[in-house]
Amino acid sequence: MTVTKIYLSSKETAEILGISRMSVVRKIKSGEIKAQRIGRNYLIPTEQFIRHEKLTEEKKSEITKIVEKAIKEYGETFRLLADE
Repeated sequence: MTVTKIYLSSKETAEILGISRMSVVRKIKSGEIKAQRIGRNYLIPTEQFIRHEKLTEEKKSEITKIVEKAIKEYGETFRLLADE
C-alpha cells in the first residue's frame, strides 16, 4: 500500500526545491510558499507542488526549439551517453 503525504516539512520542501531550509522559511514568510505553522514548525501542502497546466501552442513551440537546439549542440554527447 502506498501512502501519499499530504504535507511536507520545511526540510523536505528544501530538498525537493534544492534550496536551504532557511530559504524555504523566507519564501513562506513572503507568501511565495503557502504553509501552516504548527508550533515552531511549518507544514507545506504537497498540492502546491503539483501543477496541472495545459501547454499552449506557444509553449510547445518554445520547448520544441529548445530541444532541437540541445540536439544540434549536444547530439553526439547524447548518443555517447545512451551507449553507456
